[in-house]
Amino acid sequence: MQYLKFSTQFLLNRLEFPTQRVRVVLDTDTYNEVDDQFALAYAIKSSDKLNLEAVYAAPFHNERSSSPRNGMERSYDEILKVLDLLNVNHENYVFKGSTDYLKEIENPEESEAVNDLINRAMSADDDNPLYVVAIGAITNVANAILLQPEIIKKIVVVWLGGNDLNWDHVKEFNLRQDVLATRIVFDSGVPLVLIPCLGVASHLITTIPELEKCLDGKSRIGTYLTDIVRNYTKDPYGWSKVIWDISAIAWLINPDWIPTHLVHSPVITDQVTWSEDKTRHFIRSAYYVNRDPIFKDLFSKLKD
Repeated sequence: MQYLKFSTQFLLNRLEFPTQRVRVVLDTDTYNEVDDQFALAYAIKSSDKLNLEAVYAAPFHNERSSSPRNGMERSYDEILKVLDLLNVNHENYVFKGSTDYLKEIENPEESEAVNDLINRAMSADDDNPLYVVAIGAITNVANAILLQPEIIKKIVVVWLGGNDLNWDHVKEFNLRQDVLATRIVFDSGVPLVLIPCLGVASHLITTIPELEKCLDGKSRIGTYLTDIVRNYTKDPYGWSKVIWDISAIAWLINPDWIPTHLVHSPVITDQVTWSEDKTRHFIRSAYYVNRDPIFKDLFSKLKD
């Protein structure tokens, strides 16, 4: 497939950290674990920096769902639950996404979420792109690019997925669910900020005692988030939980918390590993997470 071509300077400008409040949509497999709920609440409570315009339910399939479609549907319901706890009206705000992973480039799937993403992206001013924060399988974003390739000049994708670029494999949950969709995004030339999971976002660890101290009983959403983490394990002693997905929100709030560098967009091999090709376009990739200020900011916003 042929994608739009940008000058290197255009791409580098798009990959600079935004200095103004940004338009954001959040693409999330919210019921997959217990971390998307934190990220959704964090985004809503960070309205001084983020204008969260819409939330998209992404597909997932693991022990918490019977199929990608069921995962998307359960994520949709979980999004509504979180918004209710935050007293946020979800009418014309939450959209159902893809019902399956991408099978063929020639047959992208339309959905409410994909159509909404295309419409919002194409309405964006050239100097005010739409930030697409994706924290699950990147299926919805890939479908949107295939259906309307011109959106890549109107958006910046911030994606939590894969592992550190020096990791021996990238069979991480978000990526391996839909390798074809991931290839579309990495090959398309869309401005992309990558936050790898193992080796980077994996530093965002919390514990039940910390959540009980900082969130439990402080607010409806704080109690709910504590409860779902408590219920996620049968043996809390010596146990911690990575709250992966807040990393993508945190980067948009303060890039010093998640430092990044420019790298050539990696190639995803048939063995699902990273391969380097220095003739490819640039992306921005995170290489570290400063855990403490992120959780301090998160807890301070969710306690009210």
